[in-house]
This record gives sequence, C-alpha cells and structure tokens, in this order.
Amino acid sequence: MNTLYLDCSMGAAGDMLCAALLELLPDPDAFVGELNGIGIPHAVFEKTASQKCGITGTHLSVRIHGEEEHEAGHHHHRHSDLASIESILAGLNVSDGVKADALSVYRMIADAESRVHGCPVTEIHFHEVGALDAVADVTAFCLLMERLQPERVFASPVHVGSGTVRCAHGVLPVPAPATAILLKDVPIYGGDVKGELCTPTGAALLKRFVTRFGPMPAMRVNAIGYGMGTKDFDTANCVRAMLGETGDGYAETILELSANIDDMSAEQIGFAAERLFEAGAVEVYTVPIGMKKSRPGTLIRAICPADAEESVLQAFFRHTTTLGVREIETKRAVLKRRIDTHETALGTVRVKHAEGYGVAREKIEYEDLARIARERNVSLTEAAAMVKKETERHG
Repeated sequence: MNTLYLDCSMGAAGDMLCAALLELLPDPDAFVGELNGIGIPHAVFEKTASQKCGITGTHLSVRIHGEEEHEAGHHHHRHSDLASIESILAGLNVSDGVKADALSVYRMIADAESRVHGCPVTEIHFHEVGALDAVADVTAFCLLMERLQPERVFASPVHVGSGTVRCAHGVLPVPAPATAILLKDVPIYGGDVKGELCTPTGAALLKRFVTRFGPMPAMRVNAIGYGMGTKDFDTANCVRAMLGETGDGYAETILELSANIDDMSAEQIGFAAERLFEAGAVEVYTVPIGMKKSRPGTLIRAICPADAEESVLQAFFRHTTTLGVREIETKRAVLKRRIDTHETALGTVRVKHAEGYGVAREKIEYEDLARIARERNVSLTEAAAMVKKETERHG
C-alpha cells in the first residue's frame, strides 16, 4: 500500500512540508512551474537547494509582491478575512478536490485563531502577506498530495520547540496558542531547541492529512525528500518525507472501556451493548465475573477508536448503572477490509474481504446468507455453496 511518512522531529512548517513532498516528484521544477500558474494573487514560487548540517534538500519560497513573509515587515498593511481567502481558493486553477482540501485546512486555521482571540471566525483578519503566503503553502501541499496519491499518511510525534515567539500581538509561548489548539490530540514534545518549530499552517496540514502519529511503520521506501527551513540550529532544520510501500494490514491505537455491573438484567445489558455499538464501539462483549459480597456480575467492555471515546462514555453512563468506566489505551493489528456486492439469481449478496500480513480471506455477509437459507429452505452451509457457485459464475 502506497504510504507517506513524515518525520517531524524538527517540527513542521508549510513551506518545509511542501518542499519535502516536492522532492518526491520525478520532475520538481516542472511542478513549481505549475504552481506559478494556479492563480494565487501576487505569488511566485521559487525552488532552491539548501543545506542543513551537511544534508542537502530543498527550500520552497513564496514571494508576495516580491517579498517573503519574514521580509515583509510593515510594508503591507492590508488584511484579508476568511471570505476573501475562500474567494481566492474558489478561483484557483486546481481541481475541486484540491480546493476542498485547501479550504478545509484554512478554515481549521481560522477556527483556531477565533478561539484564541475570542471572536467569531467571520471577524478574524489575516495580514495580507502572511495570508497569501499561507494560502500558497496550503494549496501547494494539497496539490502535492493529489499528485502523490498516498493511500496512508503517517507522521512522527511533532517537535514544537521551546521558549517564546514574537508575533503581531506580542511575545507568546511556544507552541503559539493557535498552533496548540490545532495540535490537540496530536502527540507533541518540546526540547532544548529555542524557537517556534511548528507553525499554525504546518499544524493544520498535519491534522488534516495524517491518519496516525507514531513510529515509522515497516515499509519499503521508494523516495525520500528533505524540506528545509530558513533557520539554522545544531540539528538539521528539515522535514523528511518518505514514500514507499507497506503491507495491507496496519496497526492502530484503540481504547478499551470497561465497567463491572451487578445490578442490571440480561435484557438491560443487551440493550446497553446495542447502544454502545451505535455510539461508535467497534466491538462490545461481556464476561461473567464474581464481585464483592460474592455477587455474580458482568464485565461490559467496549473497544473503540479514540475519536469515539466521548460518545461511548456517554452511552456507558446513560445505559448502564456503572459509576465509573476504566480506560486502557492499547494497539491492535488490523487487516485491510472491503465489501464486494454481487447481483445474483439468489438476490444481492455481499462478500467481505480481508487482506494483510500475508493473509487473504473472504466471508459472505451473514444476513445475506441467512436470507438465502430461509428462502430456499436449506442450511447455511448449503446456502454458502450456492452463493459461491453463483459468484464464480458471474466472475
């Protein structure tokens, strides 16, 4: 499976992320030419070689009115609101998918800024040079992702730096408040490096596209790219991108939420299990246990992804009598799954396929199999044989 891994051990900024992906392309110069034709007002992309701590990579600069953002100073006082940014994105010469991705990222940035400043998103204003620079980085990254077409995007925990950063509103702690909001639920860390290593644009791009943060998976690397920052540190200031192949299976972080119950009927427990599934649990099961005062009880356990934790907890407390729910964060290996639908003489039949870790298997959807068995007055085994014959006949 085509997998992109981003090493953010020296943070992530929009230009660094773009430059790292740019190096993965067979013809980076041609792509920069394309970028300069997509229609971002007053923006010119330029690719240059850069070296940090003996490593050669690429720096991708964007000049607005002939200046890079860090050079702009107070030369341009005009500001852009979110509606203006949305209008610019709508008019770009890129696909609708790239426009949608870029708009999603920029709205994330605007939402974070609005929460920091305590005002509606519609009242957030961006410095003209900085706004167009960010639009350029965001659009370029979305366009690069469309071009590379990774099926999975993983990243390391993000190094955010330490100390303070000066911005238009004064001196702020690192990570800057908007960056901190964008990195919520993302593993981050500081360190000895003084300064801002992860920008709001970089944080928003990671949040939008990365599906898992952690160690690099086992992968056969086909291309490596280094996107260089402008500052010099004792450690190479770059984002490293690796593009390669991983197995069809994958590992993911999962939560186990459990509660011990001794005062619910079997019917109530069954109903609660249904509600836990509806709340986002991928698996719910019960185990008979012995509890205090020699009472027989039931352990109810729900397995769920992290983003479903809140809804599953609410279901636990609403539909069971527990006063507390235990949580364990663990990992599980998962096979890649898909469902094929076949129109046959037996009716619509769904077949579930699972692949990965050197294993491939398939299984007929139980509800379809049971329907056929009832309609034909045969056993499940006989129904499965009939389905197999039909699906082989239809290819």
